[in-house]
Amino acid sequence: MTYKFGNTFSELMQIRDQSDDPTREITIHKSATTMYKTPVKIEEVITEALAARAVAANDLWQLKTGRRQTISIDSEAAAALCALGTPMTARKNATGHYESIPEAANFSQMVAITQPWECRDGRWFLPHFNLPNLEKRVLSVLHCDKTPASVAQAVKKWSAEDLDQAIADARACGGIVYRPDEWLKTPQGKYLASRPVVEIEKIGDSAPEPLPENDAAPLAGLNLLDLTRIIAGPTCGEALTEHGANDLMVTAEQLPQVPAFVRDSSHGKRSTFLDYTQADNKATLTKLARQADIFLEGYRPGAMAKHGFGADDLKQLRPGIVYVSVNCHGTGGPYADRAGWDQVAQANTGIAYVQGQAEGTHPKLIPVFLSDFLTGYLAAFGAMLALKRRAVEGGSYRVNVSLDQSCMLALRQGLRTDDYMASPDDISTVKYDQYAVYDHTATYGDLKTLGPVIKMSETPCCWHGTTPALGSARAEW
Repeated sequence: MTYKFGNTFSELMQIRDQSDDPTREITIHKSATTMYKTPVKIEEVITEALAARAVAANDLWQLKTGRRQTISIDSEAAAALCALGTPMTARKNATGHYESIPEAANFSQMVAITQPWECRDGRWFLPHFNLPNLEKRVLSVLHCDKTPASVAQAVKKWSAEDLDQAIADARACGGIVYRPDEWLKTPQGKYLASRPVVEIEKIGDSAPEPLPENDAAPLAGLNLLDLTRIIAGPTCGEALTEHGANDLMVTAEQLPQVPAFVRDSSHGKRSTFLDYTQADNKATLTKLARQADIFLEGYRPGAMAKHGFGADDLKQLRPGIVYVSVNCHGTGGPYADRAGWDQVAQANTGIAYVQGQAEGTHPKLIPVFLSDFLTGYLAAFGAMLALKRRAVEGGSYRVNVSLDQSCMLALRQGLRTDDYMASPDDISTVKYDQYAVYDHTATYGDLKTLGPVIKMSETPCCWHGTTPALGSARAEW
């Protein structure tokens, strides 16, 4: 049966702005059942975002070779990409069998309290507790222990609006749970609704740069300087490596990380430590940036500019740069300088409300980090569109994507009306072996991971090299 593309693919093709019909080169294998107990169309949204990403890679391939490739995507495998960690990553045990990797206790605790809680005025608010520094800021506002009962009691003392402002003033993270229609009436929702889901802006002039004469993959020969951590940004970097980009992942040794996220989103990359607050390290990063094609960052809007690595700095340092920013709330509107996470975006945009309504209970998070992964794939899509424009007309470009926009895009896809609550609880039945990648690593052991699910006829998506330990590579291309 021919797959009927929905709003997600249509919106992304409008951003691509070409007159051809790329659906002719795409085959979607759609599962007869849904994978997750949610009315949000996760399978369709992720599948169509991956299809758009593959079309953008095909555009670059055509520039290189004059040929286009056929594309194939299995929607069940695509949706499984959102199931970060268990059961999509397993580790070989002493008997030679692969088994699930236990979730770290501190991560389980974070998940238990990073949930919507009822406020004094009957509205709901989600405080976010990931990473020690941000957790400390939230606790400084709530004055509670790190237990569900204590957090619930503390949130209940506040009105939603007052708590939202107090969390923002403390530069912590959290968000009010809105209905989808309520969100669109807020100043931030109105701003984001007026913007494309992937923003691509020409920010400087430079000569056209033809793609490297390397036909190993669409992005082969291009350097990606990757200053991201924790799912959305790293997912973009990993996606670009699947199409051949050379990803050098940069972080400072003292920055907090979530080890499981590092393990599961660093495939195909190299990792180096550089602290750009130190003069010698900043000089090294500057040297690397001069030779980069893509600069990828996931910090609060404006944070990189304070250290001389904002988009305006990079277009001077490296004319022709494609500068990709991944954030929660976009680059404009009253929330522009707020940090955020997948769960905060779910709360703000109405996804948590929709999930709670479907389950006949209070607001709840959907089963997976949809906006994180979707935002990463949209960032990769935008980066490749900008690279094509650079190759054809020249210039430096800024690409911006946000977690909020991704949630809004998912809601525009429409909600399920079928019996999605009958979905199986165990998603490990996905076509695992067909896409499995086996990775022997010094840091994480022998891993079995769900690998790339986009199939392209001439340049199959793949990861080169083992999953790196943080800081294991030299700071060089």
